[in-house]
Amino acid sequence: MKTKELVTTAMLLAIATVLSIFKPFELPYGGGITIASMMPIILIAFCYGTKKGILAGFLFSIIQMLFSHGTISAAFLPGEDQMVFYKAILMCLLDYTLAFTVLGLGGIFKGKVKSDVTAIFLGALLATFLRYVCHFFSGVILWGSYAEWFFSQEGFAFGASVLAKYSGMLLSVIYSLVYNGLYMVPEIIITSVVTPLVYKALKSAKVL
Repeated sequence: MKTKELVTTAMLLAIATVLSIFKPFELPYGGGITIASMMPIILIAFCYGTKKGILAGFLFSIIQMLFSHGTISAAFLPGEDQMVFYKAILMCLLDYTLAFTVLGLGGIFKGKVKSDVTAIFLGALLATFLRYVCHFFSGVILWGSYAEWFFSQEGFAFGASVLAKYSGMLLSVIYSLVYNGLYMVPEIIITSVVTPLVYKALKSAKVL
C-alpha cells in the first residue's frame, strides 16, 4: 500500500472498531445493532480495491475476535460452555472470519455502474447481506438448539404457533433467520444508507 492508503486504512479500521463497541441494541446470545460499524471497511474496499478490502475485513475479524475473547475462550476451554472442537472452529470461521472478511466485497460494483454513489450503495447492500448469510448458517449449524427456548419466550406473539408447526432442522432455519435478522436487517439498512452519504461527503472534502 502507498503511505496515504496505509494511514487511511488504519484510521478507518480504528473507526470501525470504535463504532462496533457502541451497540444501542444487543441480543443475549451475540449480535447487536451498531452505529454503522461496517461502513469503514466498505469504504476501504471501494476506494482501494477488493483485495485490500478483503484484507481489511480479515483484520477487522481478528479485532472482533479479540474483543470477544471471552466467548471464544469459553468455546474452547473446559467448562459448561465448551463446544465440540470442530464446532468451535466453525464458530470462529462463520461468525467472525468469514462474516467480516466478506465486507471486503463492498467495492465490487465500482466501475460497473455509472454512479459511484450507486455502486457503493449496491456494494454495501451485497457485503452486509453476505455477512447475514454467514451468521444464518452459523445459527442453523451451531445454535439451532436454542430455537425452542427462543420462541417460547414471553413477548413472542407468533412463537407458540411456530413451535406448533415446525420442528427439527426447519425450526433451526426459522430461528436463525429471525434471530440474526433482528440485528442484521437494521444493520444492512443503516450501512447501505449511511455508507454512500459518508463516501460522498469525504469525496467532496477530498479526504478520499
